Amino acid sequence: MSRTYEDLVAEASAVSVDGWDFSWLDGRATEERPSWGYQRIMSERLAVSSAALDVQTGGGEVLAGAPVLPAVMVATESWPPNVTVATRLLRPRGVVVVADPDEPPLPFADGAFDLVVSRHPVTVWWDEIARVLEPGGTYLSQQVGAASMFGLVEHFRGPLPEESYRARHPDDAVREAEAAGLEVVDLRSETLRTEFFDVGAVVYYLRKVIWMVPGFTAEGYEERLRALHDVIEREGSFVAHSTRFLIDARRR
Repeated sequence: MSRTYEDLVAEASAVSVDGWDFSWLDGRATEERPSWGYQRIMSERLAVSSAALDVQTGGGEVLAGAPVLPAVMVATESWPPNVTVATRLLRPRGVVVVADPDEPPLPFADGAFDLVVSRHPVTVWWDEIARVLEPGGTYLSQQVGAASMFGLVEHFRGPLPEESYRARHPDDAVREAEAAGLEVVDLRSETLRTEFFDVGAVVYYLRKVIWMVPGFTAEGYEERLRALHDVIEREGSFVAHSTRFLIDARRR
């Protein structure tokens, strides 16, 4: 027997959303992964680095997946609950987690690192990335691309302005990186399928990825959630599409 709307929403509203681990969604949602394998590439780069920085590490889960870390490894994070989670996870491996407000300047000296990595940064301060990299150092990042998950977002927020569809375009990232003194040596982009199998999965996702529907609460969006629940009950799932791009740049 299928679970009720009330039961699914109550469960998803009560669970913790600290950190950046989405394992609670196992069996309730699926997300296609980019073909390039960011975790693998990042781990390969970290294994040969001497001093590296992970910007906006979240709860540190991605960085913690690297088998080998450089002698000097630092991570920054702005959201206090994530700082706590990341410190608990990464400190045993010798990683220093720095609480940083995610606005310039980064709290490091010029040329402090030979590698800067970042998975899904909310913002990218390109001049700061270039400043903390040593000459010849590299920046590797997987980022959310243009119009990512707009099918889900517009279900709750209505049609977004046309200019929103241009935001986070990889071409803009290339232009900004080059303006900061970086040379882009690799750029890849893909559109990926995401599928939600119950309304609770959507509630959890929007509580965790807070910039998708700012101010989201299950109570405030009950009408739209019930409509989405009906779609899932009728069709078996709700499908949206995310976009991701990988950018690999070197400081000149």
